[in-house]
Amino acid sequence: MSLLLQIVLGSGLLVLCSAIHIGFLIYAVQLLTRFSGLQSGLPNQSVRKWGALVSVAFIIIVFAHTIQVWAWALSFLVLGALTTMADAIYFSIVTYTTLGYGDVTVEEGFRVFAAMAAVTGLLNFGLSTAFLVGLLSKLLPNPKK
Repeated sequence: MSLLLQIVLGSGLLVLCSAIHIGFLIYAVQLLTRFSGLQSGLPNQSVRKWGALVSVAFIIIVFAHTIQVWAWALSFLVLGALTTMADAIYFSIVTYTTLGYGDVTVEEGFRVFAAMAAVTGLLNFGLSTAFLVGLLSKLLPNPKK
């Protein structure tokens, strides 16, 4: 696969995965706001409710990342970069999380495309972290009050 095609396809999948991730985060905000009144903070809520809210948010985030790993795995299979589903899933997880063990690799014609999976993971893990920090800042009491 040409370098330009790798960049175009990789960028397209990155944008698609990021849109999916942002969509799930928006859904989480709507769900948490509807059922908890987060827009006004939770100064008098129980620790159990805090734990439930963070758990729901975390489950939504994990699901979003899982969908993205599957999207990358399927793309590696469809494009012929990897030949088995097991290798594609494993390689996607290792690349998306930027672990990069190197025991399963793609040919030279797919390296840039595969690197875009790592960029996707980095960006979307950053979004997840920012979301969880924002959520926790709503839940924890403000010491300045």
